[in-house]
Amino acid sequence: MQNQNFNITFLLDQTPIEVFNAINNVRGWWSEELEGDSEKLNDEFIYRHGDFHYSKHKLTEVIPNEKIVWLTLESKLSFVEKQNEWNGTKMIFEISKQGDKTKLDITHSGLVPGLQCYDGCSKGWTHYLKNSLLPIITIGQGKPDLKK
Repeated sequence: MQNQNFNITFLLDQTPIEVFNAINNVRGWWSEELEGDSEKLNDEFIYRHGDFHYSKHKLTEVIPNEKIVWLTLESKLSFVEKQNEWNGTKMIFEISKQGDKTKLDITHSGLVPGLQCYDGCSKGWTHYLKNSLLPIITIGQGKPDLKK
């Protein structure tokens, strides 16, 4: 059976350390209003998007220039029936060299088509990853949710 977790991959000219540092700058690409820390092993942070998305994450794996894993500890997605669908899911960022490029493979493990939020959440991740994480890696400027 094919892996159905949400996944997106980028091939980049930047070095693994540049990619790693950009991912860890979560305020620079996801939300300026992030609460907590998001850079070191066991750091915890909270993300909110209006009244319809709340999630609390813990960094459970941090291998410099290679891998970052966030475990979703709590979630409340008010736009679906089972509002804690993200609980226990993992956002996995894997960085590797591919020839003279850097490969960034991003998987939201547990975000699968069977979840009610899959369609909306996949579109949301695609937006943030393509339109904000990718630019912060490539040009140094993301497009995170702004402080109100």
